[in-house]
Amino acid sequence: MIKVIDKLLLFIFSLAVLIGCIIMLVCSFGWISLESVGNFIHDVYYDMDTAIVFIPVTIVMALISIRFLVVALRRGKANVPSIDQRTDFGDIRISMETVENLALKAAKRSRGVKDLKARVKVSPAGLEIIIRAIVDGESSIPQLTEEMQAGIKTHIEEITGIPVAVVSVFIANIQQASPTFKSRVE
Repeated sequence: MIKVIDKLLLFIFSLAVLIGCIIMLVCSFGWISLESVGNFIHDVYYDMDTAIVFIPVTIVMALISIRFLVVALRRGKANVPSIDQRTDFGDIRISMETVENLALKAAKRSRGVKDLKARVKVSPAGLEIIIRAIVDGESSIPQLTEEMQAGIKTHIEEITGIPVAVVSVFIANIQQASPTFKSRVE
């Protein structure tokens, strides 16, 4: 709910700043006469009807600005995505990056894997881990992926204590053999 309110406030504030910028730009080109600007400023100072409209608008804009400053400077614990667990002794927070690195570490143990990337999602059933790999092309891909899936699942469950629902492996490519150049002696 607060995010919706902040988005609405940001829209109002941005619209007001845009209107203010357009007015200043129009004034700088001389499309609004100096006399009209002077009359408006005089009315803000001396005409109560103009001041009654001008003061609340200014106060609202100042409050919105203060709200955005507080939101920008506040440090929240929601900055780093994590998996939260409660134990008898307190709370445990494990970052998603930690789980990704554990998955990569377990996947690297599989022979024939060359380049790895991991992504972790949290679902009600447990963790969903997606591994993108490049293999050497000399090992059986079904056997390699099955070994990798089992290794990742057991490693993460042992280390973190969080159940792993799915380990998906995407073999993106095989590693191209680097050409060997024979030196030619003449």
